[in-house]
Amino acid sequence: MTDIAKPTPHSPGTGDSAPSTPPGDRGRTTIAVGVVEKIAGMAAREVEGIHALGSGSRGFGAVRERVPGTRPNVSKGVKAEVGEKQAALDIDLIVEYDVPIHTVARSVRSHVIEAVERSTGLQVVECNISVNDVHLPDEQDEDESSESRVQ
Repeated sequence: MTDIAKPTPHSPGTGDSAPSTPPGDRGRTTIAVGVVEKIAGMAAREVEGIHALGSGSRGFGAVRERVPGTRPNVSKGVKAEVGEKQAALDIDLIVEYDVPIHTVARSVRSHVIEAVERSTGLQVVECNISVNDVHLPDEQDEDESSESRVQ
């Protein structure tokens, strides 16, 4: 014979055996740091005046992205701390030459906070931006400068 456990009522003494919390509120939702970093990275790249995210020294990243089968790292240049209800972000940028950096930084901050809060429901308490390089018009990316040795 098998014992079957009966569900414990949430409202003791009322005789009501149905849980009092709505189904959507039962359980926990956790959001990984990488998810928040990807959302922030994608949102930052959508702002006009941004050349790339990261520190400017792209040697290892450029090599890694050339390996067949690898995808571009959209969270590159973004670091997040994620709690149960809040997130904090640090973003490294490379901006285009002759853009008003303070205006671009403000736009990135606003756009990233809106995207992360809308997508995750987390409150972004801080979004720090570091502009680490300026991309000049005659400057080629490392990705563009390396021509293939074979045809």
